[in-house]
Amino acid sequence: MAKYIYEYKNWTDFSWQDKAINAVFGEVRLMQGKIIGQMNALGFSAKEEATLTALSLDVVKSSEIEGELLNYDQVRSSIARRLGINTAGLVSSSRHIEGVVEMMLDATQRYTLLLTEKRLFGWHAALFSTGYSGPYVIEVGRYRTGEMQVVSGAMGKEKVHYEAVKPKLVKTEMDKFLDWFNNENRLDPVLKAAIAHFWFIIIHPFDDGNGRIGRALTDMLLACGEGSGERFYSMSSQIFSERNRYYEVLQKVQHSSGDITEWLDWFLHCLKNAMLATENTTQKILSKAEFWKLHEHTPINERQRLILNKLFDGFEGKLQTSKWAKIAKTSTDTALRDIKDLVEKGILQQTNEGGRNANYELLDFKLK
Repeated sequence: MAKYIYEYKNWTDFSWQDKAINAVFGEVRLMQGKIIGQMNALGFSAKEEATLTALSLDVVKSSEIEGELLNYDQVRSSIARRLGINTAGLVSSSRHIEGVVEMMLDATQRYTLLLTEKRLFGWHAALFSTGYSGPYVIEVGRYRTGEMQVVSGAMGKEKVHYEAVKPKLVKTEMDKFLDWFNNENRLDPVLKAAIAHFWFIIIHPFDDGNGRIGRALTDMLLACGEGSGERFYSMSSQIFSERNRYYEVLQKVQHSSGDITEWLDWFLHCLKNAMLATENTTQKILSKAEFWKLHEHTPINERQRLILNKLFDGFEGKLQTSKWAKIAKTSTDTALRDIKDLVEKGILQQTNEGGRNANYELLDFKLK
């Protein structure tokens, strides 16, 4: 069996081949600057909207990588409340979602604070506020005291993907990690984010939640590098899209003797893809901002505002009277009146599709 990276002496003296990653590293740095520039041109409320979307996606997708589905609207509402963002249609969220959001916001909004053992334990406790992970009781708010294996497959036919650092070594390894995390200032923050993610996952210090905390550390260092808690792209969302490759590369590089070029290369490409995905989101946010600027004096009621915002944020399926009534919690008669009013104002139009139920869509608009 090949040795694990942590079984080598001085295993955290990571090395990589600069030549292999220079091109993609340069692109990532360039795109970071471009996105921040685009966002700064957006104006305050659109920037808030972009941050809210990116953070909500980050929380939802980071949990989804672990097979846990969180309600997007609850996550979004929880973040909006905590950041003091005034947004329509807030819903209350569960205690569990509040905990997950708390961890993510502590990482991204308080990125200048030192990362301490106590702070990490607080994050872990926020993730597992009941002391359970699914049906299992786990050790919460402290480093694990048991062996840790990442396995898959049916009972009796388990495949071991990874065996983490021995429990008695976890604290020593984490002390070294935290010292590096807080004091390493020569490395570029993007590279530091990539290394921190890998290093933390290799130690696997907790009973559960290592992936989510590892991704929060990535976001914290990216925020640090950009000098801002405003997040405009979601790394976790991109990792979710590329999760098979994510695990594949981790599995391969965990057996390296210290060269982590392949991990850095994957991480930088993933980050680049996350930023490319943001360009589409930015377009939507720009359109939304322009739309409301155009209609700042148009009489629009709260129900109409709620649905119009949903149409800009990526509405699933067709907009019909019955769907409007359900989302806006109103009668179909009121929904039809709302729709007809927006059609008359040149905001919505009926689509050409035939069928029993009329479908509606936003009319293309241009700023005069």
